[in-house]
Amino acid sequence: MKFRTIVEIKKSKADISYRDNMMMFGSCFVENIGEKLRELKFRIDVNPFGVLYNPESIRKSIVRLLDRRIFVETDVFERDGVWNSFCHHSRFAALSASGFLEQANRTLLESADRLEDSTVLFLTFGTAWVYRLKSTGEVVSNCHKLPASLFVRERLEIEYIVSSYRELISALLERRTKLLIVFTVSPIRHWKDGAHENQISKATLMLAMERLQALFPENVFYFPAYEMVMDELRDYRFYAEDMLHPSDMAIQYIWERFSETYFSEETRQTAAEVAKLMSALRHRPFNPQSESFEKFEIQTKARIAAFHKKNPQIDF
Repeated sequence: MKFRTIVEIKKSKADISYRDNMMMFGSCFVENIGEKLRELKFRIDVNPFGVLYNPESIRKSIVRLLDRRIFVETDVFERDGVWNSFCHHSRFAALSASGFLEQANRTLLESADRLEDSTVLFLTFGTAWVYRLKSTGEVVSNCHKLPASLFVRERLEIEYIVSSYRELISALLERRTKLLIVFTVSPIRHWKDGAHENQISKATLMLAMERLQALFPENVFYFPAYEMVMDELRDYRFYAEDMLHPSDMAIQYIWERFSETYFSEETRQTAAEVAKLMSALRHRPFNPQSESFEKFEIQTKARIAAFHKKNPQIDF
């Protein structure tokens, strides 16, 4: 007997390996999968503007990197002695405008270089609901807990998402014709939007992604993370304490399905070797001065050197 429904995922034509340069933009789901990739020494840049939730903020961030348009003093604001911008997550917050701009622009230029070399983009949309700053009409990436009266809340239309991303993807493919773009809808429910509003929002994102796949069938792919959590992992033991975010167990399961979908057997075997080496590097002995630990260190360094000789593209 079967006690749960399994989301069937075909092996993707998008074959991702250690030779790829990857970038990820989107919600905290991107952060979870990005951390897995980073731990296994894939070449990846995750959220250079911090966590982003809606398609428009992600699009504007990528365009800014393509244009290498740096931030200036008029892009930042101060509240309670802390400086932020409406383009960044609060982890970029600084105690001075110059400190914020230095950090933000250094990250922007580094990530612009990485985007130029990227072969794979992962874009995870969390919600179709956006907030526009009344004074400028611009969609913000983060409201930074400013008064709600400063913003207008609205839902992006399918046609707008498709039109704006068709233009963006076309621009990206002009620079790199074989670029792979993997879309995902975040499985994290935006409960504050309301149960029904959240479902409408997720459906809007899925329909837009389906149209983009049809427009760019050789370059655009979809990974059903949302469907897996909703159908396969519908039990609340797969959720964190807030009952909204996936638990560590759920993230590990999604990661396994993700690697089965996009990694070749060779890449998976290499990743398993990297995981063993990283585990050895994290080992902390009771007595660092012991002869046994000294021998363990020598053996670990020799294993890494031998591995690096076979896989020079992987940087430890």
